[in-house]
Amino acid sequence: MRMIRTSQLGLAIGLILLSVFLLSGADAVVKAVSADFPLWQIYIARSLFAVPILLVLLVPDGIGRAPGMLRPWTLLRSLLLTAMWVAYYAALPNMDLSVAATALYTTPLFIAALSAFLTGDRIGWRGMAAIAIGFLGVIVILRPTGADFSAWMLLPILAALFYALAAVVTRMRCADESARVLALSLHGCLLAAGLAGALVAALLPATSANPFLFGPWAPMQGLDWLLMLGLGCAMVVVAIGVARAYQSAPPAIIGTFDYAYLLFAALWGVLAFGERLDALAFLGMGLIIAAGILVLSGPRRAALVAPERTQGA
Repeated sequence: MRMIRTSQLGLAIGLILLSVFLLSGADAVVKAVSADFPLWQIYIARSLFAVPILLVLLVPDGIGRAPGMLRPWTLLRSLLLTAMWVAYYAALPNMDLSVAATALYTTPLFIAALSAFLTGDRIGWRGMAAIAIGFLGVIVILRPTGADFSAWMLLPILAALFYALAAVVTRMRCADESARVLALSLHGCLLAAGLAGALVAALLPATSANPFLFGPWAPMQGLDWLLMLGLGCAMVVVAIGVARAYQSAPPAIIGTFDYAYLLFAALWGVLAFGERLDALAFLGMGLIIAAGILVLSGPRRAALVAPERTQGA
């Protein structure tokens, strides 16, 4: 087993904590501006900054690697992650950020199940227990029979499934690809999705029932463009930071610290949106976190099931 220096481990943990902090902040910004800009406009404006930055950062790898973003498995990964982002962001205007984030972090449970189905890896008692605990946590948080339940609350679960599929594709088919190429492919796909969504929105009646998904392009001022620049830069830092973190330390360790996203999301929810979680919500969050850590601590799947939502995001 390769030994990890204390300083190297500390740097890796620091990178993952910085990355999930920036990611949670970016998600909070998207939720905050969802009443002002449609989702597709955010994708286009953010990617207009992120793509050129990634092209510049790709130079040390050799710009000739850029066509790697068009490989079939790389494109499939990008499409799955784009679907994940669409499902997750579509839910944010309709539910608390902390609840959506917790539902999304059922991803390790889906990965454990998918890896058993697609790779033949045995789940074992640990995986079965984790899936059961995590499912119970989802039921506690979403409370499907409660008066506050909405179909929108299922979208983060769907996003988790898309993310899990992307994770398996990444591990099985894209493991040797440059993280910068994967990030460039994803942002290219997000830009294309934004253009397609904007075109569909332009063809729809102006009085749409869901302006965040189907609203027209909104005028942007200087501060709005500056905000999109910040989002683009943040996502580039996240992509590189998480890739380096998982390359520098055992995924089981980094994956556990990845769950700090939930704490940061809850903090943003309280500070920015005045969200308040009840005892059942805290119980559900705790169950899902415990289930994810139980899966991540499994020695055989540590390299496969570590969360990678932020990788190439």
